[in-house]
Amino acid sequence: MAQAINGDMSAHVVVDTNSMPWNASPSSTVWRKRLHLVGPAESGQVTSVVRYREQSQFSPHGHPDGEEILILSGVFSDEHGDWPAGSYLLHPDGFRHAPYSRDGCLLFVKLRQYPGMDRSYVAMNTNAMSWESVDAGRARKLLYAQPGYQDTSRLEQWSADAALGDLAYPRGAELFLLRGSFADAQGRYEAHTWMRLPAHFTHRPTTQEGCELYIKEGGFAYLRSTSAT
Repeated sequence: MAQAINGDMSAHVVVDTNSMPWNASPSSTVWRKRLHLVGPAESGQVTSVVRYREQSQFSPHGHPDGEEILILSGVFSDEHGDWPAGSYLLHPDGFRHAPYSRDGCLLFVKLRQYPGMDRSYVAMNTNAMSWESVDAGRARKLLYAQPGYQDTSRLEQWSADAALGDLAYPRGAELFLLRGSFADAQGRYEAHTWMRLPAHFTHRPTTQEGCELYIKEGGFAYLRSTSAT
């Protein structure tokens, strides 16, 4: 049965995941907070914060239309390797694995939002990457960009008390605040806040302590939209 959680791509959505309860997944040792869902509960397009308990595991499964994972804490594992906090994974359409965690982990996960059989498999530890300066007070680490696809993913670091000016998102964007906090005209946001910014959204963020964010642009091209929430 089709469902929708924050499925309207034209809406400005802000979710403080810290205040959300954990909900069960098909695995008794894996729990989740669903931020966005369009489609059937277990096979729709979904964005979630996911928690693996100690000695938790999922049975082997595939990933139609791909999967993106950012490890927030702990170590996430599968038969392809062990991925510590700060690791980034993009599993393309057709990828299969049996994930688990020995000591538990926390993940930011996007499912069924990456169609295309020729997408690259990406596995990187972002801790080993250098920050690339964008402008005064702002730096980035590129996670994913591939010719032929509109979506890009990156980390951004905003320095304390930086004059960031107006930041625009012509194609819309998704932000997940990893560390620190920032504020704009709509409010103040703490770590592990997720937001969707509609196309042509502009804001003037400020941050007293500095912050680090995951930012995805161009992804709306691959998302189904519904006015139901």
